[in-house]
Amino acid sequence: MSKAGGPILERVPGTAEEQPTSTNRKERVAEQRRSLPDSAGVYLFRDAKAKVLYVGKAKSIRKRVASHFNNPSTRGTADMLVQIESIEFVATETESEALLAEQEFIKRHRPRYNVRLRDDKSYPYIAISLDEAYPRVYFTREKHRRNRAYFGPFSSAKRVRETLDLLGKVFQYRTCEGSEPGRLSGSPCLEYHIKRCQAPCIDVVTASEYRESIDTIIAFLSGRYRQIERELQQQMREAAAEQEFERAAQLRNRLRAVQSLLERQRIANEAVGTLDAIAVAAEGTDANAQVFQVRDGVLADRESFYLENAGRREESEVLEEFILQYYGSAMAIPPQVIVPRGFISTGGLAEALAERRGGAVEVRSVERGDKRKILELAQRNARLALDQDRLRSEHRRSRRIEALDGLQRALGMAQIPMRIECFDISNLGETHTVASMVVFEGGAPKKSDYRRFNIRGAAQDDFAAMGEVLGRRMSQYRAQKELSPHEKAYNASFDALPSLIVIDGGKGQLNAGIAELGEFRELGTTVVSLAKQLEEVFVPGRPKPLLLRHGQPPLQLLQRIRDEAHRFAIDFHRGRRDRAMTRSVLDDLPGVGPARKRAILQHFGTPERFLAASREELEGVPGLPGKTAREIHAHVHRVD
Repeated sequence: MSKAGGPILERVPGTAEEQPTSTNRKERVAEQRRSLPDSAGVYLFRDAKAKVLYVGKAKSIRKRVASHFNNPSTRGTADMLVQIESIEFVATETESEALLAEQEFIKRHRPRYNVRLRDDKSYPYIAISLDEAYPRVYFTREKHRRNRAYFGPFSSAKRVRETLDLLGKVFQYRTCEGSEPGRLSGSPCLEYHIKRCQAPCIDVVTASEYRESIDTIIAFLSGRYRQIERELQQQMREAAAEQEFERAAQLRNRLRAVQSLLERQRIANEAVGTLDAIAVAAEGTDANAQVFQVRDGVLADRESFYLENAGRREESEVLEEFILQYYGSAMAIPPQVIVPRGFISTGGLAEALAERRGGAVEVRSVERGDKRKILELAQRNARLALDQDRLRSEHRRSRRIEALDGLQRALGMAQIPMRIECFDISNLGETHTVASMVVFEGGAPKKSDYRRFNIRGAAQDDFAAMGEVLGRRMSQYRAQKELSPHEKAYNASFDALPSLIVIDGGKGQLNAGIAELGEFRELGTTVVSLAKQLEEVFVPGRPKPLLLRHGQPPLQLLQRIRDEAHRFAIDFHRGRRDRAMTRSVLDDLPGVGPARKRAILQHFGTPERFLAASREELEGVPGLPGKTAREIHAHVHRVD
């Protein structure tokens, strides 16, 4: 195992690249299995396109891989086995090394048959800008900036904002943007007047006093509640002894607010200490994980995560993979993690977590007492959340079927429109006209098939632009038929035959589309347009538009598809416009290369704020030398 560069894969003799194409797949995989080592490590299953299907770890790679083939106990495992074309492995010295390497490969390849957090979204964090004289406390979804303290991840953005609201009321931190507090006017903002900010901008509070509040917020978010109570009590007594009664009253109010919150959230006595209780419920390809964060006997947070379990793995396997994924991005690991009985991988897992924490971590089950009650609560919540999610999924599925069935009848289609493509044009200005294609399959978005187009021809003519895009869609369909799915140029989205094409616009856009889609129509594709003002559906050959009933599933589905196409096109248009503006503003600056350009944009957020920045603000950009900042300011504000 490579310590500096991460795990290095070893290819098993007899992989697909080394064998003639006529070699039988089963024989080739069997030969690779015989060559696997009987030692600890990680193994990867790859398909015919070399895409990673599954990453696993084992004390004995050979025996663990054999168990997959000898006992394909679930449908998910059986589906995976028929796709395996090659096996790779990396040997490790210990089980904990194997666990960490496994998670590194899962994070890198996101295999379909491993347990994954359902969305590929970034989870929210609370960040504190410790690199600033008066640190800010703010909501974020990134955690890579230096000299920032991060807390999370949280499963709910709403919960993060509620926590920030509470912290603002109790500890009164500044919310103004930028490295320095205050506004250009020099007067304090409304936050000061409603007692949500201590107004460091007008020196109501010193830097050291403000930093004390930030340190208390860090202690609060870290779960050191008893420490906060003791410190607030001590500060209150000291202020009263020095006859600073206004400050003493302020500290008293803070103490009461903290104590009130802790009493409402207390679920065990203080002796329970600090721990995470984690439980999982799994059924079919779905799973839910619950994390109960207990700090000093207080329920600091309860997080719920929905998981994809395409391999239909047992709950103990789901739990192990989730724990490693969760703590792989968590900012802090508690000294104790409570798991259900029957979870057998506690030793190696504890060692892996301890390595990340930099201190001992105990992973154990419990039989009685308050800890057992907390774990049972987590287990009940996991099962309840999974059942509710499956009910919601079933309801959404039935609504989609109802909408598709209604569309089929309303449009007189021969079959249910399983694949719907919608096209939209975005031309907010004279330049950068673009188009979007979004795809819904089974009434749900299929984002992997979304496509974007730059308009090459008449950018200001909506009819011509729509005709150009649909003509390119048609020509791409023909081109894909000449390609094999294994060729690099092959595009599955363009190769698919849509049941229904929806054009955003009225009769003019529809006529432009029909002129280009003759081959699709001959193959049975229905083409309509949806005009936004009255939500009229124009159908070829009908002089009058079709009016679907408002509030009913068929029209709601068409509106959702049209709005998604509009959003996708607008996002693309704005991205191109912003990149063009960024290039024109930043590319010619003296002494600014790609790294400094990124630093400037990260610091100011938008090109507009950069252009309005003073020389002092430019000098405050991290990593930008003072001389370069002054040259940039002179360049931006020069008079030609």
